[in-house]
Amino acid sequence: MPHLPAPATRRERQREATYDEIVAVSAQLLAEGADLSLRAVAGRMGMTAPALYRYVESYQQLVDLVAFELDKAATAEWRAAAERFPADDPAARLTVACVRFRQWALAKPREFALVFANPIAEADTHRRELLTVSTSGHYFTDLLGEIWERTRFPYPRLDELDPVIREAVLEPLIPAKSDHIPAEERGLLWIYMRAWSALYGVVTLESTGHCDPRVIASGQLFRATLLDWLAPLGLDDDRTRITGILDAELARD
Repeated sequence: MPHLPAPATRRERQREATYDEIVAVSAQLLAEGADLSLRAVAGRMGMTAPALYRYVESYQQLVDLVAFELDKAATAEWRAAAERFPADDPAARLTVACVRFRQWALAKPREFALVFANPIAEADTHRRELLTVSTSGHYFTDLLGEIWERTRFPYPRLDELDPVIREAVLEPLIPAKSDHIPAEERGLLWIYMRAWSALYGVVTLESTGHCDPRVIASGQLFRATLLDWLAPLGLDDDRTRITGILDAELARD
């Protein structure tokens, strides 16, 4: 008979509930346009700032906790929307998830900024390692991996990569499964990085308003960016169908 984990103690359940409340209150403050701070969170929860320090030791730890949980919750929503397409259709699922990601970023720009525009210093190895467990990052790269399993789209050989990029794909610091990818095939991770930078770039421009508002409202820059990636991902033969899914999803805005 398998050994079952011991049930959580009452203290552990209370602590977990407090963390959940911290995240919920922080999300409320962001939605209201209020400042996110330890003092503001503590006040909204009816506790003192020193008492909150027992759960989060600094403002940065608060931001990291909230960012991780908001990303996790948002990804669950994108996943649920994408799963109206079957598991053997990762291209359709990725299309839907990308649109839902954009919709979330436009609707909740402060949450988006907290999750994806939260600077990480080069020397901060702990926070950089946190990036590698990003829920959304793993979700998107898993779908890219599933697409590759079906289309076998090309990726560069290691000797074709710049030395810095070669080092980065051999010792990756990105939210993607890589242990199962042989070293000689790690050029696939360069495709992951480039695809994410394209999606993140256009959505960041739109979410922050650093783009012609008419272009944002039309969705055409986002649409063109996604369609530009069909050929590199080996999906050119499926262009008509994917375009239809993309347009139908954009129409839900």
